[in-house]
Amino acid sequence: MSRLETISKDTIKESAFSLAKEKGVSEVTARKLAAKIGCSTQPIFRKYENMEDLLKDVFDDSLKYFDDFYLNFEKNSPIPFVNLGLCYISFAEKEKELFTDLFMKKNIYGHNMYSLLNGRTGAVVSEMNKAREEGCKNTEDVFMKMWILIHGAACMTVTGDYDLTQSQTRLQLESAYKAFAR
Repeated sequence: MSRLETISKDTIKESAFSLAKEKGVSEVTARKLAAKIGCSTQPIFRKYENMEDLLKDVFDDSLKYFDDFYLNFEKNSPIPFVNLGLCYISFAEKEKELFTDLFMKKNIYGHNMYSLLNGRTGAVVSEMNKAREEGCKNTEDVFMKMWILIHGAACMTVTGDYDLTQSQTRLQLESAYKAFAR
């Protein structure tokens, strides 16, 4: 009679995502994950052929988590790219490990920064359309300039070198957009 399997694939995937969120994806190893779940490594490899398949699921869950973070982020500024920037910087502050894994490392799953940021929400496209509706002639150029500022601030947040409040950041982003969109 075979042993009853009590550890589901969802449990493994959720525990791996939790470990990645706490410590970073590099800390998601079979042994560390098994210890977190409270089992041997066997249940992991019964559900996943290899760690790469599991890490791909963790990456997908991380991307979905960012998309949900963006969707639920309070958007108060009518100025293009400001809400996206505030959200991105806030994500870097609140989810340092996931931010680092998603946006500061070479993506091995075929996504570029634009597709990661745009995600399933269409965040970038929506902001570019908003800028275009306001009369911005070169939205791609303005987005790139804004993106350098936004990504730089978010990276500084991760390293502890960013000390502006959200209100101060909002003013900086609004001022930058107005200067770039001329």
